[in-house]
Amino acid sequence: MLTDAMGISRKSMYAAFGNKEELFLKVLQRYERGPGAYARESVHAPTAREVARSYLEGTVCAGTQPGRPTGCLGVRAALAVGVTGQAVQGILTSWRAKSQADLRERFQKAADDGDLPAGADADLIARYLTTIADGVSVQATAGASPAALQRVVDAALLHWPPS
Repeated sequence: MLTDAMGISRKSMYAAFGNKEELFLKVLQRYERGPGAYARESVHAPTAREVARSYLEGTVCAGTQPGRPTGCLGVRAALAVGVTGQAVQGILTSWRAKSQADLRERFQKAADDGDLPAGADADLIARYLTTIADGVSVQATAGASPAALQRVVDAALLHWPPS
């Protein structure tokens, strides 16, 4: 389908992009600069709570854009790739780990600066948000409306640690 849409042969596609895994990595990188940019941009919000809100609302927005596939490319691909796709699973695992690490680092800074309570577990907070975001993506893929998903974001933030 891809070669037909591009009007090129398989040989030309591989000559231009390398193997399937390299092509998928390029697609994921482009997604990260487009609809998935919220993940990298959210960590620049001024407070930890605003980082969390930006990250989760970005998930809702990216996953429910009219005229685009629903959900998150990384989550959908991780659910679709089987045993034969170990290389792609590795790419996706690293990609998700990077997002979680960026959040963890930002929340650790927030804890160090007093924006989160002393003793806040930056790793747990980052894991909590990425888990909620992954669930939002799955729900978007299943057809949940932006309004319904925003209610999930609002509920998740009710559990935000007081500063």
